[in-house]
Amino acid sequence: MLRILKIGCLAFAILLVRVLLLDAQDDRTQYPRLLSKAYFGLNVGSIGYRFTNQDLASGYRAGEVRVPRLAPRLTLLGYRFTDNLSARITYLRPVNWAAFVNVNGDRSDHSVWMNVGGLTLKARTTPRKGKPSLYGEAGLGLITRKGFEISGSPVVKGVSYAAVLAGGGVEIPVNDRWAIDTNVTWAPGKQSVQQPHTLFVGSGFVYEMRRLPQDRVDRNRSGGYAFPKMLVQAAFTTDAAGFGLNGFVSKGAVPVFWDGDVEVRRGYAVNLQRNVFHTRRIFSFDVGTSLGFWESAQLRQDFTTVSVYPLARLTPIRTAVADVYMNYSMAGPTLISRVNIDQANTGRSFTFRDFAGVGVYAGSTKRWNAELNIGHFSNGNVFPVNPGIKIPLTLYLGYAF
Repeated sequence: MLRILKIGCLAFAILLVRVLLLDAQDDRTQYPRLLSKAYFGLNVGSIGYRFTNQDLASGYRAGEVRVPRLAPRLTLLGYRFTDNLSARITYLRPVNWAAFVNVNGDRSDHSVWMNVGGLTLKARTTPRKGKPSLYGEAGLGLITRKGFEISGSPVVKGVSYAAVLAGGGVEIPVNDRWAIDTNVTWAPGKQSVQQPHTLFVGSGFVYEMRRLPQDRVDRNRSGGYAFPKMLVQAAFTTDAAGFGLNGFVSKGAVPVFWDGDVEVRRGYAVNLQRNVFHTRRIFSFDVGTSLGFWESAQLRQDFTTVSVYPLARLTPIRTAVADVYMNYSMAGPTLISRVNIDQANTGRSFTFRDFAGVGVYAGSTKRWNAELNIGHFSNGNVFPVNPGIKIPLTLYLGYAF
């Protein structure tokens, strides 16, 4: 499975490098070819997996087993080969984790984290205006479970295994972009690791991206606002200011980012970004590559990361001398050189990069760039252990061209 993930990461990296460097098209006010056939979606519904006391290690028994039902299933990225055949990457997890309560009378709750990643093919009947279309899907599922220990002894072991992921549903189109989607998804259990099967039933929406009409493309192009095509950045990070901002945006009243157990003391990085789409004034979408060198806070251990990533940017403030923006990047496939950091097992050499920040393009031609952001590396629970790595406030200086 790790080999498959690495191959997928490499394929994505090659695709993004092609977009970054080799695509001669400069029509950035039209969706690029990849996005013009993409779709995204969200289903919310009920998840079930029948954990019982038989799933505990020998000698342990819970007073109660809780399995909260509410769960989302995200279509992180779908791609239409034709109107009838597509592929999609999905992520399914409960809102609240299952729990074994009062194990051997200890009066404690012991959570079991469960999530299902998917890479499936989806075949549907020919969509017609206002008419429902049926679909079926099947492919590869990655079932991940984080268990728990009591007094150092595993009671529910952490596991990660590949299996068939199958399901089906019905889509009811609202217009040529939006559809109501009702879906059933099933992933098999595995008796050898005491994992029951997973069944999800939910409803939500699908949004299909289509090429923009020419008048909108022309309007976006004639806005007169600067959207630099390429940006190169050099970064320096230090924990001198602490991790208060990381904690505020991950543990505050409105958590919008991720925390981590492993902390970075300092680091250096270089980024290369290419703008692939922008609207008339505010929104733009970039893809980027990054090379980072980091040092952990406790044991001063060095590690290196290589990432590719998507980046959404909003530029609400524009003046003659400076444009101010906010950006957010999530789930950039990353290879990391060290997995045991500060005596914490962070998973495997495959992980993801996330970051969020604010910045400015300055000067009459908006060539000079400065940015402050915070970052995070974690495997998104693809593997049973996922403490996360926390990157403190980082200063980027760059040049756009």
